[in-house]
Amino acid sequence: MKFSQIPYERPDVEAKKAEIAALTGKLGSARSFEEADGVFLEAETLKKHIYTMQALSEVRHTIDTRDEFYDAEVKFWNVAFPELQEYYQNWTLALLQSPFRKEFEEKYGGILFINAEIALKAFSPAIIPELQQEADLVQEYEKLLASAQIPFKGENYTIAQLGKYKNDADDETRLAAWKAEGKWYKDNQAQLDDIYDKLVHLRDAMGKKLGYKDFTELGYYRMGRNCYTKEDVEKFRAAVVKYLVPVVDGIHRAQAKRIGKEYPLSFADNVMKFRSGNPKPFGTPDQILEHGRKFYDELSPETGEFFRMMLDNELLDVLSKEGKRGGGYCMELPEYEVPFIFANFNGTSDDVETVTHEAGHAFAVWMNRKRLPLEAILPSMEGCEVHSMSMEFFAWPWAEGFFGDETRKFYYSHLAGAIGFIPYGTMVDHFQHIVYEKPEMTPAERHAVWKELLGVYMPWLRLDGDIPFYADGEGWQRQHHIYSLPFYYIDYCLAQTVALEFWAMIRKDLPDAWKHYMAYTRQGGGDVFTELLKKAGLESPFDESCLRGVCADANAWLENYDLTGIE
Repeated sequence: MKFSQIPYERPDVEAKKAEIAALTGKLGSARSFEEADGVFLEAETLKKHIYTMQALSEVRHTIDTRDEFYDAEVKFWNVAFPELQEYYQNWTLALLQSPFRKEFEEKYGGILFINAEIALKAFSPAIIPELQQEADLVQEYEKLLASAQIPFKGENYTIAQLGKYKNDADDETRLAAWKAEGKWYKDNQAQLDDIYDKLVHLRDAMGKKLGYKDFTELGYYRMGRNCYTKEDVEKFRAAVVKYLVPVVDGIHRAQAKRIGKEYPLSFADNVMKFRSGNPKPFGTPDQILEHGRKFYDELSPETGEFFRMMLDNELLDVLSKEGKRGGGYCMELPEYEVPFIFANFNGTSDDVETVTHEAGHAFAVWMNRKRLPLEAILPSMEGCEVHSMSMEFFAWPWAEGFFGDETRKFYYSHLAGAIGFIPYGTMVDHFQHIVYEKPEMTPAERHAVWKELLGVYMPWLRLDGDIPFYADGEGWQRQHHIYSLPFYYIDYCLAQTVALEFWAMIRKDLPDAWKHYMAYTRQGGGDVFTELLKKAGLESPFDESCLRGVCADANAWLENYDLTGIE
């Protein structure tokens, strides 16, 4: 079924509560595993419907945040979903107490109960009002960013549309675009500060209501972290500062020399990998998608079937337009056993990376669409990001069809960007830990923390530049995840480390690398992250030797890459 034909209906929340309660009772009174399993499958069918309706409202709202109908539906779900969680919590308790737990584990895997126990730690009916307020505040933030109409060169642009000018090879144009964007954020800073301040205090209150010291422990449970701790993340951050920051600093020193700029770089110059401009895809959006089809057709039978299905069923919305939320994502529609890809093409290399990155997520959904339970279709977030970030590197042999004469530029900038992202992503994580450990901080104090962390993780940036929004330590406010999904960012860094493992494997033997990728992907969310890696023959990013090794390999490649003829 095409996406435009998928029907949406607002469910009767009270009726759904009654259905969940009835199923919970039936599970508790089941006299055999066969009977209990039948109830479990009924509950899965109901959950798929509820999740699909919520996802549809979210997707259609983000495609056009001005649509009053779906704006109202998202507000409805902001209230309804936390209320339904109370009933699902009772269901989870009944499942954990089932006398048939052993049989359930044998059929569906132990991950079912590992995740169930974590889910219980992340929710209580006592925090329903706070969850509802949190969802409303996130929606307010998203609508504010989507409403941006930034004056530039006599026209108005959304934040996403301005992106191509922020990457323009002309120094004046690029700097003007960065200034225009920074001014919009500055003009709206009071509202951005207010929304985040409310979110921090709200989340802190939820953590304390559930008996935790602050929000951090609750935040980890909400992220479904089931095989590593805050201490493991701290060790990873220390390894990034020790091994990666010096390497990335060297890359930026070489970049400054290459583009004829002083080190440290301004924020506007930092994005410029080459004096002649960053690599751009040479085709139209339709041509990019068509070459994406060719790439997936030739990569494997499974990816070919998957991407054709996506194109045939209107399951990609990639054009940037007024009223559309920024960024990109992949969303599951479990009732229809399909994923949906949302993106904002803006004429930069990000367009191609979206086709590969978000499609990596979507392919994993497609490969595991029949898996039960619903929560086991995909692993926890860092596991999901391995699918996407690694798929970006699998597209390298087909890069010329996307970039033409600028393919060599793309190879260099993509790998340099992949390594360079990890310090930034780690900084986002470090910032959030500080914020939630000190919720009483003022907005100005939070900005000061970000500015201080920039000196630790991104010393190649000049903090006395021409764009106050960034130089004053306020640039974190454009990072959607910080507002909407607290602690969802170290996931990208862990996954990027694994993706760099795949990059090294692809260079040696593409078919063998693909076997490892499929061995990883076919597991879905059937185990914890570190075990998924082990079963696919991959190293854990928590092993310091892993980060050190991929860092050294990538840096050696960049230092020896022939840039002759590229200005």
